[in-house]
Amino acid sequence: MTAHDVEYIEIYTSDQQNTKDYFSSKFGFAEKATCSADGLDSTLLRQNDIQLVITSGPGVAGFLAAHGDGIADIAFSCEDPAAVREGALAAGARDLTPDQAACPVVSGFGATRHTLVRRAAGQAFELPAGWDWVLTPQSPAHDGPAHELAKLDHIAVCLEAGTLHDTVRYYIDGFGFEEYSSEYVAVGEQAMDSIVVRSLSAGITFTIIEPDATKKPGQIDEFLARNGGAGVQHLAFLVDEIVPAVLEFEARGIEFLQTPGTYYDALAARISGLDEGIAELRKTNVLADRDEWGYLLQLFTRSPYERRTLFFELIQRHGAKGFGSSNIRALYEAVERARESAS
Repeated sequence: MTAHDVEYIEIYTSDQQNTKDYFSSKFGFAEKATCSADGLDSTLLRQNDIQLVITSGPGVAGFLAAHGDGIADIAFSCEDPAAVREGALAAGARDLTPDQAACPVVSGFGATRHTLVRRAAGQAFELPAGWDWVLTPQSPAHDGPAHELAKLDHIAVCLEAGTLHDTVRYYIDGFGFEEYSSEYVAVGEQAMDSIVVRSLSAGITFTIIEPDATKKPGQIDEFLARNGGAGVQHLAFLVDEIVPAVLEFEARGIEFLQTPGTYYDALAARISGLDEGIAELRKTNVLADRDEWGYLLQLFTRSPYERRTLFFELIQRHGAKGFGSSNIRALYEAVERARESAS
């Protein structure tokens, strides 16, 4: 048996209210329920098929001290959680299931675990099992965004050097994932290796990255230092129209990364046939990348957390099946051109 979807993502945070507000008032998630038990205070948020559980309290203090605010659990939906648990254990997982728990729990990467939830493919979401949820009264005038997050596109995971291939094999053998693509990205004197794995249903996609230890330390090494080891670097949310979505989310208070102007000076020559104008992309700092199937547009937020660990991505796909790796090189080259023109 295999895992087929992301059931929910649990974020441990030092500030429940600020984190909840970040997703609800800025990204437009709706609060569905709350739960308080065993030193944990949790809020369930939902937007379309994306479920987030925001958890704080004394029970998360150890995680926060070691890793800062971040993702502690990526729950998988499964037809048969017990069978998936057995497959994961056979592939080397640690059994993390609490006594008398409603769902099996197994280790993932770093301090991130996987709760295995019974839900058939295509079945509507219910409140996650094993929690004493109290439903939140729903306002009939919920102020959702005009440009909603359609679904979770992928989860980017950073690993310590030398662990990529063992981790990929774990998800293939333990959860029935398949290797989707791989790429080695060299940027100046830095480099990283990446492999994308996903469930057979394509409902779970991990972009797994490790730094090349033979090169100079770079952004992946910096994340690992801030995060205290392996962890989720970012969540990517699919949107239908990224340019108006960025403008709306910026107006709501989301901070996005800025892109050097020289990036757009070379964009028309690098990528032809964009429906969106270069001026529109420049105005919103949106990045573009092309593969053999089409092109994609993407933009990353600034991390809202003190240790600058977890952040988020908006992505719009025009047929492209990749993840924008060429933008790493293009941004590096754009920064170098900006430095040269300023000197």
